[in-house]
Amino acid sequence: MMNFSSNSNVLIQGITDPLGRIYAPRMQKYGTRIVAGVDPGQGGQIIQGIAVYDMVEQAIAQVGTIDITVLFVPPYAVLDAALEAITAGIRQLVIITEGVPPLDMVHLLRQAEATETLVIGPNAPGLIIPGQLLLGIHPPLFYQPGSVGIVSRSSTLTYEIAWELTQAGLGQSMVIGIGSDRIVGSSFQQWLQILEEDDRTEVIVLIGEIGGDSEEMAAQYVSEVIDKPVVAYLAGRTAPKGQSMGHAGAIIASLIADMGTDIGTAESKLAAFKQAKIPVVNRPSQVPDWIKKVSNKINKG
Repeated sequence: MMNFSSNSNVLIQGITDPLGRIYAPRMQKYGTRIVAGVDPGQGGQIIQGIAVYDMVEQAIAQVGTIDITVLFVPPYAVLDAALEAITAGIRQLVIITEGVPPLDMVHLLRQAEATETLVIGPNAPGLIIPGQLLLGIHPPLFYQPGSVGIVSRSSTLTYEIAWELTQAGLGQSMVIGIGSDRIVGSSFQQWLQILEEDDRTEVIVLIGEIGGDSEEMAAQYVSEVIDKPVVAYLAGRTAPKGQSMGHAGAIIASLIADMGTDIGTAESKLAAFKQAKIPVVNRPSQVPDWIKKVSNKINKG
């Protein structure tokens, strides 16, 4: 059962790492209830009022139930840290770290599936519920509470589109960066379903990238399951063909897994969106205008 709210108890793994030291206080300042930090060998410290423990079990023994953990640990430590959290009963993981070894992610996701654990990331900005909860590195200034849900493979484009919406007076209900490493935990489909069931969300923005087949699968899912209006933006449409480009997860050869030569290309994704009758805007600045048109139709309808 998903539990992301201002009442959620949050742990920071890797709190003494540089990013952990920077973003844990920012999350706390936003209103996120950070109850403890964990870093092996660093226990006993206090960082911005947050007690640091050597092990997750020690933290839980002191503070009680923990709902969510945010991981800032180095790539090769992610698997051990994540398995430690799962073993301790934490069922929602947000992995900010980039470059987690693929086989480690395979191992982690098998365990996550067996324990019904939700994994966001790796290489993700995390999740923000504007005005309530910040898990990760989203810049809060760009967001305001509202009814537009955003699910994205990109970090910076997420911020840009959220800022365009905010400037146009359109707030956001929930914004999720699913991550852009080769292998990530939760999918577009999972979050589309969550946003579909979320009472605050009226319209969904899907931000995709070239590489992989995530957008093609998401488009099919939208056409079959999602009733709320969906608009898409696709990054990398002008990239030269046959050349690996982008960051992390966008560098996925389209020939893997015998999926064919077109899967992963901008053409393939645009065709999938068209078949699913999902409008695709050409620029982030066009998203607010599209949403306003749809909202007018909903209100009139």
